Amino acid sequence: MKKTFASSLLAASLLVGTAAAPQAAMAQPAQNGYEFNVTEKKLINKINANKMYNTIADLSETPRVAGTESEWRAVQYIKKKFESYGYKAKVQPFTLKSYKSPDKVSLSADGKDYQPGFFTYTVSGQATGELVLAGLGKKDELQSMDLTGKIALIKRGEISFGEKVLNAAERGAAAVIIYNNTNGPLSGTLGQANSKYVPALSLPKADGEALAAKLTAGEKITASVLAEGSKIEEKTSHNVIAEKKPLVSKNRKSDIIVVGAHHDSVESAPGANDDASGTAMTLELARIYKDVPTDKELRFVTFGAEEIGLLGSYHYVDSLSDDEIARTEANFNLDMVGSKDAGDLVMWTLDGKENLVTQLVQKKSQKLNGKAVPFYQGGRSDHVPFAEEGIPAALFIHSPTEPWYHTPEDTIDKISKDKLQDVAEIVSTSIYEQAKLDIKLPKTKAQ
Repeated sequence: MKKTFASSLLAASLLVGTAAAPQAAMAQPAQNGYEFNVTEKKLINKINANKMYNTIADLSETPRVAGTESEWRAVQYIKKKFESYGYKAKVQPFTLKSYKSPDKVSLSADGKDYQPGFFTYTVSGQATGELVLAGLGKKDELQSMDLTGKIALIKRGEISFGEKVLNAAERGAAAVIIYNNTNGPLSGTLGQANSKYVPALSLPKADGEALAAKLTAGEKITASVLAEGSKIEEKTSHNVIAEKKPLVSKNRKSDIIVVGAHHDSVESAPGANDDASGTAMTLELARIYKDVPTDKELRFVTFGAEEIGLLGSYHYVDSLSDDEIARTEANFNLDMVGSKDAGDLVMWTLDGKENLVTQLVQKKSQKLNGKAVPFYQGGRSDHVPFAEEGIPAALFIHSPTEPWYHTPEDTIDKISKDKLQDVAEIVSTSIYEQAKLDIKLPKTKAQ
């Protein structure tokens, strides 16, 4: 699931990263006055949690960072899996701008050497100059300041890191140091590449406050900043798409249901739950649905570059024609659906309101488990581009997330087969409720 961001469209969500509280007026769970039909029972019986678990194990052997060789190997693996189930899978490439972290950063001030952090998208550069206290780095604070050739010391808070750097750069700052407003080290992102940035490093709260106190007392401090080796590289990531055609007349275009997950991971994280679990479930749903008659077109898609800005899902949605968008009825987004250390299954919708997906899922989960899966407001995953086009979409995730989120400990041993089975049963029967073949007997003349 996405944590850092390369798109200004969603940059504001970086500093929050949490779902909103439940809606005051949640949709009421559907009444369970019905039984699963024969096909739904067959779908449930065909789900194989062991297959999903083994796929997760294969995918999570190494991190799958977008645009890397390891992501490409994952793409080929997924394509072959689809093909082994009888699909003609296609790979959809797209370009992205990837940030390479600096090889070296250093900071000295007032005769002392520090161990600074850096912000994603900080630029390479070297600067030595007077250290100047610049508040929170807001435009109105800096309006009367001439920072030409100086190094701005800025406190974290109220506006984004990127805004702080740009505001200081506009006033002539040669570099920026941002210090934390809470205990511990500070790391973060400037949001996206920008040629107007100057080198930006970070300091813990104690170090930053000590320097700020000296400046407030009227001391003159000279600082030297170095960021070396960072750069923006153009790379290629890929989506993988498999389509199941409906059992309808060739002369009639059917509606479309998209089931998907992202196959990339963050750097250094094997990404077993995030999101090899969703990828494995997408593959498993494709497998069990291959020979099931439906009157909807089912598209199974794994997206690249979710972790750096939902780039794959945006590219996929952008590639759809107006007609395809109009015919797409639903998007089921599977992101982090297997961790034994996470909480209960929930759904996120972009606006926090019910839609076709939440209605279907609440009905089926009520029948399967005796309670309807709740939904909340939240973005930050691949349901967002669909929702922005007016397509009913929901993210499936367990909440709260596991402690291993975006860490090297997101490994196969943390995966629960029971959770995989549960989510797959809910999603597969929800899809079938909408996609089932409606057979109408021909009318006959009365004798």
